[in-house]
Amino acid sequence: MTLQWTAVALFLYGEIAVNLILCIPFISAQRWRLVFSWRIWNWLSPYQNKGFFTMIMVLIVLFLDALREVQKYSGPEPMQDAKVNPNVYDHVHMKLFRAQRNLYISGFSLFLWLIMRRVVTLLNQVAVTLEDNAGLLTQMGSAVKAARQHQEDNLKLKRALLDDEKSMSAKNEQLKLEAEKLAGQLKAAEEAVRKSHTEVEAMKRQAKGLAQEYDRLLSEHHQLQNLQSDQDKKAQ
Repeated sequence: MTLQWTAVALFLYGEIAVNLILCIPFISAQRWRLVFSWRIWNWLSPYQNKGFFTMIMVLIVLFLDALREVQKYSGPEPMQDAKVNPNVYDHVHMKLFRAQRNLYISGFSLFLWLIMRRVVTLLNQVAVTLEDNAGLLTQMGSAVKAARQHQEDNLKLKRALLDDEKSMSAKNEQLKLEAEKLAGQLKAAEEAVRKSHTEVEAMKRQAKGLAQEYDRLLSEHHQLQNLQSDQDKKAQ
């Protein structure tokens, strides 16, 4: 195996190991996000896209070269030469095997390179989604607490209003009773005043009758005195 294909094979083994590590179930996406947020990745971030696309181009070139080698050694001309000379037959099959091996190595390397990039992107998205969900759950919890607090406050206000209404209704009943009592007392006072007016009128009429009787008796007394004086004068 030449140096370039040895490097591609090692790169493939590294991709397999990294993808297996990324797919470990007990390592959460949030932990991977912490790993991806290290300073070294921030330092390499300006070169990530360039390196990614450069590696894709290299792997595509190697894949096409391996595909050309496979087509070259699986064509009719090498097979005809191999049929003529048995040593050439083994050599052609060895070349074809190496070309197919290189094709598989470069193809799987390209495929796993794309898969690894996609897995890293999905892990970041899952971590962000989990953080957003945690924030939303916290906000929902605070909103639910606030709603419950408002509900409790509304219940307290309703109870206070009911108590005020009951106290007001009791005070109104008491005021009504006192008003009815005062109305009864006022009616009794009016009856007493009316009776007192009637008695005063009767006493006025009685006093007027007595005055008239007194005047009559006084006039009769004067007349009797005059008659007595006249009789006394005649007797002299």
